[in-house]
Amino acid sequence: MKLIKCLKHAFNMVLNSKLRSWLTILGIVIGVAAVIAIVSIGEGMQESINSQMSNLGGDIITLSAGYSRGNRMFGHGKSSEGSATATEEEIVLSRSDLQALKGIPDLEVIDTNIRGNVDVSYLGKSGSVSLTGVDQKVWSSITITEIRDGRFLDSADQNVVVIGAKLADSFFEQPLGINKMFTIEGSAFRVIGILDDSSTSIYMPLQMAYQILDDKENDVYDSIVIKVKNENLLDETIAKVEKKLMTVRHVSQKDKDFSISSSKQMNETRAEMMNTMSAFLIAIAAVSLIVGAVGIANTMFTSVLEKTKEIGIMKSIGARNKDILTIFLLNAALIALVGGLIGVIFGSFLSSLMPLLLTGMPGSRGGLLTIVSLNSVIMALSVSVGIGILAGIVPAYQASKLKPVDALRYE
Repeated sequence: MKLIKCLKHAFNMVLNSKLRSWLTILGIVIGVAAVIAIVSIGEGMQESINSQMSNLGGDIITLSAGYSRGNRMFGHGKSSEGSATATEEEIVLSRSDLQALKGIPDLEVIDTNIRGNVDVSYLGKSGSVSLTGVDQKVWSSITITEIRDGRFLDSADQNVVVIGAKLADSFFEQPLGINKMFTIEGSAFRVIGILDDSSTSIYMPLQMAYQILDDKENDVYDSIVIKVKNENLLDETIAKVEKKLMTVRHVSQKDKDFSISSSKQMNETRAEMMNTMSAFLIAIAAVSLIVGAVGIANTMFTSVLEKTKEIGIMKSIGARNKDILTIFLLNAALIALVGGLIGVIFGSFLSSLMPLLLTGMPGSRGGLLTIVSLNSVIMALSVSVGIGILAGIVPAYQASKLKPVDALRYE
């Protein structure tokens, strides 16, 4: 029997049992739609992470005082462990660390930061915001945030600041624009730049920040931000920085008192966690496909019982076992294919609604991105058809092995 004729018989079997076929198809639709929607969210998040990695400076590493072991952060340490006369001293980053870093040729730019909260006021409205002192000579070449209005700090600047967009637009009753004056801890400063972000942060020259933040000591830093020359050698460069600082600070891996982090490593960790979460959700969605497979198997067994006499007639006029097997396998594949196609359409529609449904979800700031890729569509259709065929193998084989005499005699 030709394949076209087998396909026609399989198609007629679907049409002759519409209700049962569509109930079976519904199980496949739900499973495929769930898989498509979840995969689209996963791929959208992956795309967002890749975009962030390109914008967040994969070549930037941050050095801070204190080292995390387990759940404990060592920000303070004893000068001599086990000594009864040991005195506590604060662990800090200082000029000696900066000089040591300048001796590493793999580093392109080094920026020193101090941070603190300050009181600000403008036109009678006041509040508390975060202030960061930066090395104005290099800050513009190492920061990952773009300027919306005005300019970055440069080496000649004094008594001027760059502020976040939220501080400029909505923190005070009146917008705080370029060249406007406002007070920080009672001192007047002029705005020369507004960042393209949504923060209330203030950035000013490091030496001015030392004067504003009374609790900060000169040549002591809260963090050191480093831009490496070759992003592809990031791990090797981090190892060199770590080795150099351990030598200068006279510490070992056991009592290390500083931490090094990079946005690239953090994003890679985040991506790994999201991939694990996506795999878990897909596994849950796959349960629907298993339910659909059980439905297909049930439908096929019922079809074999209903078509027993027809199988006998076909065999008596020359149909071979493999022809009967092909007809029933094609029937199962058709049911799965129709369910898969409808599931892809419904899943694509569902994924387009996800940004609206999950706008309040953590990490969805700026809009949740969903991507329905061709690979995910092909994967979903292939899995659904494959499950259909696997579910139909046993009943199809059973139908092909029926003896013509028994089949014709069946009531």
